[in-house]
Formats: sequence, structure tokens, C-alpha cells
Amino acid sequence: MHALLHLLRANRPFYLTYAVLLLAVGGLQLAFSQTSLMQWVNARNTPAADVFFTYATYLGDGAFFAVVILALLLRSYRWAIKSVAAFLLTTLLAQGLKRLVFADRLRPAKFFEGQSGFRYVEGIELAHYHSFPSGHSTSAFALFCLLALIVKDKRWGYAFALLAALTAYSRVYLFQHFVEDVYAGSVIGVVCSTLIFAALQNYWTRRPKDWLDRSLLNHD
Repeated sequence: MHALLHLLRANRPFYLTYAVLLLAVGGLQLAFSQTSLMQWVNARNTPAADVFFTYATYLGDGAFFAVVILALLLRSYRWAIKSVAAFLLTTLLAQGLKRLVFADRLRPAKFFEGQSGFRYVEGIELAHYHSFPSGHSTSAFALFCLLALIVKDKRWGYAFALLAALTAYSRVYLFQHFVEDVYAGSVIGVVCSTLIFAALQNYWTRRPKDWLDRSLLNHD
């Protein structure tokens, strides 16, 4: 527990930013229905935002996570192993909840099917089922939380938290998820990455392994 608290304190920029976002979005969900929140987001659009969020959403794609893992392999096996563990845990948990526990949860496109007044971004193929939680949001928050823990300059935590939030917002903007879906995904991603990082860090502290600090570019 002491090690976990130290980790949270040492990475205040990320965790404080995330806590503010968590409280703010949680408060909005208490004050407004999921339908109202979806209508609010859907009504606030521009052509530039359509393009931006169409690409921003890929930051939560599993393929992007895989690219980052490969990049980390070039820097440190220690970092790469932590990222692989975080990716596997969050993916299994999110997909298990999505397909086994909440399999009946409809996506916005299906939930509001036949209702007028909603706008769709051109070129986006809308999914209809397995809405909760958002896999992209889970992946984005897991990845950017992990990066915030890895970098030496902890001020990057502010940017990483905001990038994860933008990725999650893109899922609502693109009409792929409700706010509660991305909210839950963010919690899963942050909690899992934090626990994985802390657990492996503690294990390797007690059982040091020199090869962990090597990389594909440095075998010495």
C-alpha cells in the first residue's frame, strides 16, 4: 500500500488531472441522463472536429497500443513488459465485461434507431452492440497512464491525461458510445495500468533482473 501511495504522489500531474475529469464527468452523469449528454455532445459539431475526432479515436485502438509496445521494446524490456501486461489485462477485462456481463447493452446508433435529430459523421461505420464499457477508452487510458508512469518528466502527465480524455470524447462524438461507457472504460484503464505497474515494480525491486534494463537496441 505504501508503494502504491508513493506512486500516486510521484505522478500527481496525471492522477490529479484524471481525478478532476472523473469528478466532473461523474457529476454530469448524476445531473443529466445519458440521452441528454449524448444529445449535448452530438449537437456540438464542426467539420474540423469531424476530421479531428475521426483520427483521434485511433489513439484508443489496439493497433496503436501495439505500436507503442514495439517502440518501448527499443528502449527497455522493463517498460515493454509492463505495457504488454497492462494491454492484456485491460483488453481481457473490457472485452469480458462487454461480451459476457453487459452483452445486451446497445450502442447509441441502435438505441436511438429510428429517432430523428441526431447527426452522424460521414464515413464512420457505426457499431450497434456491446456498448459497455468502451474498449477504445479503456485502451487509451491504460496506455497514457502507463506512459505517464514511465516518463521522467512527470509534467507530461497533464498532456497524457488530456489525450486519453480526448480519445474517450471522440467515442461519444462519433456516436459509438454513451458517456457512461467511456467513463467506465477510463476507470478500468487507469486502475489496471496503475496496479500492473506497481505490482511489477515491487516484484522486480525484491528480485532484481539486470536484463530488464536492456532493449532490442542494447543487449550489453
